[in-house]
Amino acid sequence: MLHYFTDFIEFMFGAGVFFNAVLFIPQVAKIYKTKSVRGLSLTTFLGFNVMQVFAILHWYIKSDFVLMFEVALSFVFCGAVTVLIFLYKDANKFR
Repeated sequence: MLHYFTDFIEFMFGAGVFFNAVLFIPQVAKIYKTKSVRGLSLTTFLGFNVMQVFAILHWYIKSDFVLMFEVALSFVFCGAVTVLIFLYKDANKFR
């Protein structure tokens, strides 16, 4: 019985990591569409990116390439938000 529970927890964790990556997509789309980064914290997104790099390395060391890929996907989308903040932060100072 415990085996099924741990399998369920592992599945839900993997699904959560995947959906974490997907949740950055609407933010990327909104920034790209509006060209506005008002209210977003560059420090927060840089912090997310740093944590994701260490998570990628962790899952690489653990040889869990599925979770490594999922965190890398999150890194890409979160990184896109970070890059867009850099691109549009000056454009929004006078709005």
